[in-house]
Amino acid sequence: MPTTRSDCTALDAADALAHARARFALPDGVNYLDGNSLGAVPKGVAQRVAHVIEEEWGRGLIRSWNAAGWFEAPGRIGAKMAPMLGAAPHQVTITDTISINLYKAVVAAVRMRPDRRTIVAERGNFPSDNHIVDSIAETFGLSVRYAPAGAIAATIDRDTAVVELSHVNYRTAEIQDMAATTAAAHAAGALIVWDLAHSSGAVELHLDRDRADFAVGCGYKFLNGGPGAPSHIYVAERHHTHLQSPLTGWYSHKAPFAFRHDFERADGIKAMLCSTPPMLSLLAFETALEAYDGIAMSAVQAKGRALGDLMIKLYDERLARLGFGLSASRDGARRGNHVSITHAESYRIMQALIARGVIGDFRAPDVMRFGFGPLYVRFVDVFDAVEAIDDIMHKSDWKNFAPPESGAVT
Repeated sequence: MPTTRSDCTALDAADALAHARARFALPDGVNYLDGNSLGAVPKGVAQRVAHVIEEEWGRGLIRSWNAAGWFEAPGRIGAKMAPMLGAAPHQVTITDTISINLYKAVVAAVRMRPDRRTIVAERGNFPSDNHIVDSIAETFGLSVRYAPAGAIAATIDRDTAVVELSHVNYRTAEIQDMAATTAAAHAAGALIVWDLAHSSGAVELHLDRDRADFAVGCGYKFLNGGPGAPSHIYVAERHHTHLQSPLTGWYSHKAPFAFRHDFERADGIKAMLCSTPPMLSLLAFETALEAYDGIAMSAVQAKGRALGDLMIKLYDERLARLGFGLSASRDGARRGNHVSITHAESYRIMQALIARGVIGDFRAPDVMRFGFGPLYVRFVDVFDAVEAIDDIMHKSDWKNFAPPESGAVT
């Protein structure tokens, strides 16, 4: 029997995470399925930022670096989110952007393998990652060997210094086997850097158990930290002694307020800091993490998988016959928290959906992504999105929208 809206309402009634939706300030009339690009606003964030501006900055002024705990905030917040990564608290800090942290992590790893000349990276990864890898290779006189994610382990050899890839692919949401790929890197004497952009806050992670060396993640996607929210970086404790970041800003100095001429590296994960943190967005991110209080990441991943399974089931029932393709794994255990559907007119179809209040996103050349923030997305939201696509196609409403303009945010 075809899936009905009542079926989805029943799933919502039985959802163990249904209560978490009330932790978000969701606009009326909007079906938000773009948490893989920008998470929704958790309640309390606006009030925290207002307090920081009016009281901590406004009244406390410079004193708040000590009195309000600003100076220690990167480590404090990193320790707070470490359990979500399956990491010990002293191995995580919040700093910079994901691209900057990726650069720091790969360079630090390269420096730990000075006699090796190759970086192995993922063909089909988010382009920014590969641009950074190419830049590092050019700077250090290394070569880059690209391979599909599933072939990475077989590509590693004794000349490989560092392996860099995404845990969840930004297009297909395919999850890589972190333990197996990391073990393959270590067996060849290489180090590994994981990009967790579509993993942190979405799927269960075990960085310590799986022996990851480095990892970087995004604060504004599934973690709901706000546009441009600071990134997080993980470095396994076994590497702290020999850790050399290429960006030795004053925040990574052992005694930043001694103002010594020579640089002396801070201990542990603090060595991966760089410059003064953006305090407004950092403290907004700290409050946003409260949306996960009392919720296990295993439950988050299970809900995301169930939402994706429903989307694929509805795709089979209603969209496959309309010329759409599926660019996502049908195996929920191998899929993160978004589903990608393809069509030659994906951009214009997505614009028609957005006009109806159903917000996903488009990725060139033909992908519509639907991201499921498990704390606030309902099963009925998935049903309503597919029903809207079906209606748009039957009415040809997508033809009312122009192709994308060069440089437009999609």
